[in-house]
Amino acid sequence: MRAWTVERPGPVEADPLRLVERAVPAPGAGELLVRVRACGVCRTDLHVTEGDLPVHRPGVTPGHEVVGEVTGLGTGVADFAVGDRVGAAWLRRTDGTCAYCRRGAENLCPHSEYTGWDADGGYAEYTTVPADFAYRLPGAVDDVALAPLLCAGIIGYRALRRAALPPGGRLGLYGFGGSAHLCAQVALAEGATVHVLTRGAEARRLALELGAASARGASEAPPEPLDSAVLFAPVGTLVPVALRALDRGGVLAVAGIHLSDVPALNYERELFYERELRSVTSNTRDDGREFLALAERHQVRATTHAYPLSEAPRALRDLKAGRFDGAAVLVNDLS
Repeated sequence: MRAWTVERPGPVEADPLRLVERAVPAPGAGELLVRVRACGVCRTDLHVTEGDLPVHRPGVTPGHEVVGEVTGLGTGVADFAVGDRVGAAWLRRTDGTCAYCRRGAENLCPHSEYTGWDADGGYAEYTTVPADFAYRLPGAVDDVALAPLLCAGIIGYRALRRAALPPGGRLGLYGFGGSAHLCAQVALAEGATVHVLTRGAEARRLALELGAASARGASEAPPEPLDSAVLFAPVGTLVPVALRALDRGGVLAVAGIHLSDVPALNYERELFYERELRSVTSNTRDDGREFLALAERHQVRATTHAYPLSEAPRALRDLKAGRFDGAAVLVNDLS
């Protein structure tokens, strides 16, 4: 098969990805072999490719929003069959025995592994996924529309819950890419007022089309105090900006796996009156199942831009430059 690998992490403008030929992977015990049909392009792929995240697997194949077809079963797999359509997401494996896993917080497992970082992901013709971490996918939605739901959607959903938005509350979204525009749809379906703060004119246009009450520049103040906010942009200087926009008792959740440095906070202006700052770390499988069910119920749909899998480096460059709204999805043209 052919697969993209991160030969040496560096700026995407310098083409750190290489298209190589390698053997089709064999599924291990409890794993599925999946022929990739589509793979979403996530900002985390950019962080892996450029080296913002430390190397966990030299020469790794990125991609963790995988929609594909099961073509092989490892020993011990009973719940899936060849021909099933499945999704593979960011969280690949946990130990299942640590204190965090036992209390239902498997996203905090210190021995967790991640698709496209610890193991090869979906920028390839084939990949593997542990059956216990694979998602069954609704049949009525096409591959390209589904792919971004598997990370952008799931992590946006967890971030929304971490932000503790009250019923009918006022939500601010800082940054409006693949994850935020799915999070917004869930919040709107649940009755929230959504204000979007982001740099791109196209992203602001999309926000208003989806039903946001306002869309302004990332550093501007929203038109009313916020009950909750989620920071999707990986820009630490926006943390104090978002905290100042919160009403008393408001919560800011930071959704990204990577964030530039946060400047010093002023306690009185940014934290007093019981404002809270929370991080978001990965997700649990329950988060994924809950979100996919909500997405089907509320017809949450990604705004997508399809790229051939053979042009994965261009998709990452366009993501970095902010050349599209919504989410990019790689469609397998290599098989």
